[in-house]
Amino acid sequence: MNNVNEAVKKVEYAVRGPLVVKAYEMSKQMEEGKKFPFTELVFSNIGDPQNRGQKPLTYNRQVLSLLMNPQLVSNSAISNIYPSDVIDRAQLMLRYTTNGNGQYTQSAGMPFIRENVADFIQARDGYDCDPNDIYLTDGASIGIKAILELLIRGPNDGILVPVPTYPLYTAVIPEFGGTSVLYQLDEENGWSLDVGALRKNVQEFKKNGGEVRGLVVINPNNPTGTVLTKENIEEIIKFCHEEEIVILADEVYQENCYFPEQFPFHSFKKVLRSMGEKYQNTQLASFHSTSKGIMAECGMRGGYMEVLGFDQDIVQTLYKLRSIFLCPNVVGQLCVDLMVKSPPMGSQSYSMYRKEYHDVYESLKRRSIRLVKTLNKLEGVSCQPVNGAMYCFPQITLPPKAIAKAQELGMQPDALYALRALEQAGLVVVPGSGFGQKPGTWHFRTTFLPQEDEIEGMCTSLKKFHDGFMAEFA
Repeated sequence: MNNVNEAVKKVEYAVRGPLVVKAYEMSKQMEEGKKFPFTELVFSNIGDPQNRGQKPLTYNRQVLSLLMNPQLVSNSAISNIYPSDVIDRAQLMLRYTTNGNGQYTQSAGMPFIRENVADFIQARDGYDCDPNDIYLTDGASIGIKAILELLIRGPNDGILVPVPTYPLYTAVIPEFGGTSVLYQLDEENGWSLDVGALRKNVQEFKKNGGEVRGLVVINPNNPTGTVLTKENIEEIIKFCHEEEIVILADEVYQENCYFPEQFPFHSFKKVLRSMGEKYQNTQLASFHSTSKGIMAECGMRGGYMEVLGFDQDIVQTLYKLRSIFLCPNVVGQLCVDLMVKSPPMGSQSYSMYRKEYHDVYESLKRRSIRLVKTLNKLEGVSCQPVNGAMYCFPQITLPPKAIAKAQELGMQPDALYALRALEQAGLVVVPGSGFGQKPGTWHFRTTFLPQEDEIEGMCTSLKKFHDGFMAEFA
């Protein structure tokens, strides 16, 4: 370890940390016959819907199966198995590819898919979108890393990161040698983002000889479930324009807004374009992924980023960096195309697609409400409403004896809580300390991805465990 890159040693990723490793070990032991106080493990540590039983959208998988085996398309028998619009879609996509999608593509991704992404963004926002501003990526994470790699020159370069945050950011920034400049979201006010606090953080970092280069905004937020208002986004854009800070808009949960009448999704690009000429040179990189939403194809590793306001030489440098890796994986690119271009109204697959989509969306909404309700009934627990994404991030007021026990064991108190939840109830959650939290407060993150029959059992197990934990350390 003395010979390992120091920056790499600093990398931590709580979502798959030691507690999750222990959970996998316990799972193996259960398979071998070892008995625990529960009959199954409930993995609620990571936003992987299909891992928790969500079914893939039928249309998407049918098209993908033909794309992976093009010989089927020309087989007359396939029309007895697949709807005609599925076959037509596969034939159309295969016109732009050769040899069954096993070849390299352009480094930014296949042009026809980038054009479809541009059409999707234009339809979503109502403003023009240039396919040349689109880069297809292996999930959103690779695009995020590419922008951070451009921005960070050394430890005096800071990136504003929300607290709590998705730990990708606090892992990658030190990996590239930069500094995370943490800004606290306001839990008491629904995890809102205070631009005044951002300004103070920038000023403080400047006093110590640093320069803030980027701002990470996650909307809808992971782990808090907050959806930013249009007014708040405008404030953020004005602030970044004044301070010449690049905005990194992580928008992978844009389909997961459960109360759109009250808390609709506003993309940073749409708000930026609506703000007039003064702000149009603001530098913005926004990210989307096939892993979340309703598609939930985490393992396919598909995504895209759109870059705006960057000088042409910077764009060329970005393309050069992407070229080093030759191209994004092709299956992920195809998934992006299916995400941004669903079957049109009137097509043979449309009704089934819309029903599957609606059923998943409404189920996620119900599960979010159910889990938040359960959490807010637990002693010493408060959970802000979840308006988007896939997670709850409740605050726990832990008894002094529990805090003392954690200190005795050399653990964070919320890590002790999460460890006990695993050992006593089989619930795999992530301590809030892995995401960052206001000093003196304790949280944990859990998904609400277990299916509806499981979520009831999860809520029952959580209450039983929590009551026992609080009684033990009363």
